[in-house]
Amino acid sequence: MSSSLPSARKKARHMLVQALYQWQLSDTSIGVIEAQYMAEKSMAKADSDFFCELLHEIPAKLNELDGAYREFLDRDPDALDPISLAVLRISVYELLYRVDIPYRVVINEAVNLTKTFGPTDAYKYINGIVDRVAARARRVEIAASKGKG
Repeated sequence: MSSSLPSARKKARHMLVQALYQWQLSDTSIGVIEAQYMAEKSMAKADSDFFCELLHEIPAKLNELDGAYREFLDRDPDALDPISLAVLRISVYELLYRVDIPYRVVINEAVNLTKTFGPTDAYKYINGIVDRVAARARRVEIAASKGKG
């Protein structure tokens, strides 16, 4: 059963980082990875619809997603560690295609995922990049939130 509770989304994002990491480093198809996660991993507490959407849509929109953050990198995207790359792609997808998720949630989740799975201090770098993508992709939302304050 799928749930849209914040904790279910958080669990789905954790699994997504791992699934995208696997996809990036192997020749395993998305369909096979999805089947593995649905069969082997504990999806009971995760938002499985959200997991499946992002697992399929991120590879399908890879050029667009990578293009949205590439100009903010200080290095070649290939020089990023696989965890940071997976987190960037999840975050940029959410910023561009899931406007139902507030930009502050996207940024916070990117930082937390990178702290959990990524190299030491990589979260600072990822935070800066996701923040810049958000500033462009969610201009209206950010302006409205600052106008309230």
